[in-house]
Amino acid sequence: MSEVILTATQVEQKLERIAYQILEANSKNDTIIIAGIVSNGFAVAERIAYHLSQISSKTILSCEIKIDKKNPLNPIQTTLAAKDYTDKSVVIVDDVLHTGTTLIYAVRHFLNVPLKQCKTAVLLDRNHKKFPIKADFKGVSLSTSINENVAVKVTSSGFTAVLE
Repeated sequence: MSEVILTATQVEQKLERIAYQILEANSKNDTIIIAGIVSNGFAVAERIAYHLSQISSKTILSCEIKIDKKNPLNPIQTTLAAKDYTDKSVVIVDDVLHTGTTLIYAVRHFLNVPLKQCKTAVLLDRNHKKFPIKADFKGVSLSTSINENVAVKVTSSGFTAVLE
């Protein structure tokens, strides 16, 4: 049985707030790369990019990050070439920050070129990290037991966050 943590309306409010925070952190940058980890992270990133485009005239570029979550040392693929994000501000987005493994390997990939800055954003932060990585922008922080699963459900009518 699932317990709803965030309704679709609440998720949109959180993502809009994250967009404002990203905009504040990028006041001096003309271009912001919003890079989402496949698949839910990219869906969340697209919504953040949408909100940014509504509140700012900055150039907002979306990037999809394909990472093997079972073996993150495998090569990571992105829909933008390295030259497209060199000397830019990058925000790496995922839906849920569980252990930090996926985010830290994604960050590592982007650090192969010089960046203006690299930040992270998540909808839900579970506080069970194995690696020294934090979410710079987060919708909700949850203290859950390690046996509980937090998931973001993506449907055509929006996102919901549930505790399973």
